[in-house]
Amino acid sequence: MNLTLTVVVAIVGVALFVALLGLRVIKEFERGVVFRFGRVSHMKEPGLRVVIPLIDRVVRVDLRTIHLEIPPQEAITQDGVQVTVSAVVYIQVVNPPLAVTKVASAFAATTQLVQSMLRSILGQVLLIDLLSARDKVNDALARVIDGETEPWGIKVTMLEIQDIQLPETMLRAMGRQAEAEQETRAKLISAEGELAAARTLTDAALVIAAAPNALQLRYLQTLSEIGGENNTVIVFPMPIDLLQPLLDIQSRLQRPGQANPHPGPLQRPDRPARADPPPPPPDVR
Repeated sequence: MNLTLTVVVAIVGVALFVALLGLRVIKEFERGVVFRFGRVSHMKEPGLRVVIPLIDRVVRVDLRTIHLEIPPQEAITQDGVQVTVSAVVYIQVVNPPLAVTKVASAFAATTQLVQSMLRSILGQVLLIDLLSARDKVNDALARVIDGETEPWGIKVTMLEIQDIQLPETMLRAMGRQAEAEQETRAKLISAEGELAAARTLTDAALVIAAAPNALQLRYLQTLSEIGGENNTVIVFPMPIDLLQPLLDIQSRLQRPGQANPHPGPLQRPDRPARADPPPPPPDVR
């Protein structure tokens, strides 16, 4: 009786031990790929799962998005400029059986693939596109790399170029180019301002020509603007109308056919002009 009880207890203990060996806990962000006799059998969902000990082997696959830092890579752009680029890529396993069976180390393989594809794709991109349209270059790189990693069950969610290093000579050339562009833009803006000012002055001149008295009012307004509290000098512009009579007299005196085109001092009309004395007779001895 005692021997039978001992055998039963031993068998139950062995069964419990084997059952405990077959228990597996799969986390929420993991999936368990079950290999039975070396072949992929099925996939375990998160939770407490039971497998056959010594027959089944469970490989856990992390489904979280993982970032891989790409070391600086030297490349030559399409226009022949050498650049050093560092990037980061975000990947996620979307097919655990493929990620386990198609590639030995999914993350290491993806890192090497991104490095080679980064140098290859940058050779087909212009430097100006790499600097100003970086989002488009990132999207193009992500699409190409995602197409290569799809057979591995890996999805490239994002690729970002973090830093771009250029040679010193190229930086100086780009600085001179940017300075020249700024000067050109400043000259164009100044010329446009001069053109607008000339048009406005032309319109103002037409308005003043239609109402000559407006010019005198403008003179008075200018005096009120330049006359400050401590100003002792007043500049008064003389209207042209005050000088017009003198200009008319001068124009009449300078008409062609005048007896004396260069008149001397004015003489009274009631007194004849004084004649010059005759020259003395020559001394004849």
